[in-house]
Amino acid sequence: MNEISERLAELQEDSAVLIAMYDQDDRLRYANAAFRSTYALEADETPLWSELMRRNTRAGRGTIIRTADFETWLVSAQSRRGKLPFRAFETDVVDGRWFWMTETVQKDGWMLCIASDITHLKQSGREVRQDRDFALRASQTDELTSISNRRFMMAALESLIARQDFANAGVIGCICIIDLDFFKRINDIYGHQFGDDVLIDFSRRVQPVIRRRDSFGRIGGEEFMLILPDTTLAQAELIIDRIVRMVRGARPIPTVPSFCYTCSAGLAELRPGETAREVYARADEALYNAKQSGRDRLKIVA
Repeated sequence: MNEISERLAELQEDSAVLIAMYDQDDRLRYANAAFRSTYALEADETPLWSELMRRNTRAGRGTIIRTADFETWLVSAQSRRGKLPFRAFETDVVDGRWFWMTETVQKDGWMLCIASDITHLKQSGREVRQDRDFALRASQTDELTSISNRRFMMAALESLIARQDFANAGVIGCICIIDLDFFKRINDIYGHQFGDDVLIDFSRRVQPVIRRRDSFGRIGGEEFMLILPDTTLAQAELIIDRIVRMVRGARPIPTVPSFCYTCSAGLAELRPGETAREVYARADEALYNAKQSGRDRLKIVA
């Protein structure tokens, strides 16, 4: 067995296929020589994926990112990255190569990335597939905030329920619905553009707080959903409390330094045999309780 493991390690290091492994915090923990060469990594470097993308974009290396606003692209990419057990897509790098990349994610959030060079495929087919991938991303992304939209979030919730093994799993998962308080008043007083800025600010503040395996999206108006797989109710409560406190202390609009806003949240733990509609309804009930009891707080429904 040791000989097989050693031989496998040698083959991975020598392979022309790009191989990398990220932990649950999206920090690079292993990359073979082909991956390190493509993304300009030293042998002992272990950056976060976001750090790697940011520095390579600034240096004109690695993945080609077609956007005028990198930070908005990053938020959008992180809203899809590592949320499903398996994902495949195409990507270009600045040296002209074109890769078919797969992401395989374990329940604890560790992820294996493998990229194979498919530059030899016909250019016409490549453009068709790129257009298809762009259309798919657009259909899953909220246009204003660039995070996931309702369609993606409901699919992620259905996927979470389908993956659960209630007979053997001690930890199932939770969902939370979050609503910005008195949002209509914000629009009425300051205008809808100001309200849009608040929605964007909220999205940007939450994204860095959650784990890569968590799904976060805007499901309508000023309402957002957070899906927390393999998370107990107590663990989820700590995450949501942190979000509520963080938003309470935010001063998001530089031109109006006195302006602040709050949010209310409803949290529910997934039950054995429960449907997406049922757990959503319980989280929505908890959110209603948070609103009725004074807002700017989290409520949990049993």
